Amino acid sequence: MPTLIVIGYRKDLDEAVRRRGLDPFYLVQSPAAPPPERRYAYVTDMENAQEILRAVLAAGLDDVAGALTVHEMGVFGAAYLRQQLGLPGNADSKKTLYFRDKCLQKSGLPPHIRRARCRHVPKGLPYAQLARELGDVFVIKPATGAGALRTNVVRSQQEYEQALKVLPDQSDVEVVAESFVDAPEVYMDGVFTGGELRWSSMTRYHHSPLTAAQGGVLAAHVLDKRLHPALFEETEALARHALGGLGAPDCVFHLEVFAEDAGLTFGECAIRLPGALSPDVNRLTHGVDLFDVEISLALGEGVTRHLHDHTPDRFYGYLLLRRSSGRKLTQQDFERAFHFDEIQYDSSPDAPVGPYGRVGQAIVSDRDELRLQKTIEDIVRFNELG
Repeated sequence: MPTLIVIGYRKDLDEAVRRRGLDPFYLVQSPAAPPPERRYAYVTDMENAQEILRAVLAAGLDDVAGALTVHEMGVFGAAYLRQQLGLPGNADSKKTLYFRDKCLQKSGLPPHIRRARCRHVPKGLPYAQLARELGDVFVIKPATGAGALRTNVVRSQQEYEQALKVLPDQSDVEVVAESFVDAPEVYMDGVFTGGELRWSSMTRYHHSPLTAAQGGVLAAHVLDKRLHPALFEETEALARHALGGLGAPDCVFHLEVFAEDAGLTFGECAIRLPGALSPDVNRLTHGVDLFDVEISLALGEGVTRHLHDHTPDRFYGYLLLRRSSGRKLTQQDFERAFHFDEIQYDSSPDAPVGPYGRVGQAIVSDRDELRLQKTIEDIVRFNELG
């Protein structure tokens, strides 16, 4: 059985890999733990390309067919492994950096694309200088971060100092600052091959990932193109220009944009599978399995057979459920109050807590996108307040 090297682990991708008749070999960081029957190796840092390559060479793998990652932090390492092992797919590690470093990415965009002003924050850079360059309100975050973790909106010297305390401060290219964009955030998941946009889907967050990372419920739902034709058209054009201008390889991509009154503002773009339950709601809504597309790209196969372009008859959304700040909730409480397509919720005191405070997850759907949005809003309120 051919081996597929996978940086990071998620159960749904593991199932997709096994369906394709491949034997995965996982590179993971603690506390992640693939099932004991899977082959895997622990690394200290999945962004350390040398360590990743050493782990692969030490494993003595035979018949390696490809490499991919389920995490933003593994994108560079996956490209490096392909380069060193002669595997199919994107092996341009330099180009990959323009999809990891937020400042490099924004500086590399075509000039006509609206974006936040962005710069690296070298050690010792004073708050006053950033405020002069970026405005009284700006954002501090890791240059190569993901999921809004360790991201903070800064409005004062004190908040600036506080934000830097949770960020590495030994490198002049580890932290970036961006001008703050106060607008609703939407994202496009899609497939880009041969320099062209082959397929895409749009999703709207209930709250921004930044809000969710600071205690809110991360929730999103797929948008109906018939209700938002201008938004779809503008975002597709932005995706083509941004991915083309940055020299994107054949990839599954995740593009975040801010929908301002004056038009769209580029947020950031990743060349990897979308996170959370986005692959699930895309498959359920559109019939497109992005896991299968990602595997095909890693194997050097074509992807057109995976892609469908039809009007969905039902739209899906997801929620990453948290512990309530009000009365204690159980899965039965949720099920009595709402109808779910899928729900898992662990109300035990020792339940493992994942990203965004996640102790459970849910998928809901409706034929009407606006009704679906209202349902998600009601579930979020119920989860937050009990």
